Amino acid sequence: MNYLNITKYVYLVVAGFMFYDAFTKWNDSTSDGFWLSFILAVSAVFLYFFRSRFAKKFAERDRQEKSKQS
Repeated sequence: MNYLNITKYVYLVVAGFMFYDAFTKWNDSTSDGFWLSFILAVSAVFLYFFRSRFAKKFAERDRQEKSKQS
């Protein structure tokens, strides 16, 4: 279960790479494909916050279940 805590940070790494890729494509006047990289970067940031929110919910639910069993 510990790998689930690590994978959310992979989304931030992917987002950073995709923002960099979008920025370099945007500065290159011959390339028009920066939108795809930008959309993927925004999606990766969204997934990071989505995973963080649900990880907190699941942790809270587990704590409540353990306190009920005690």
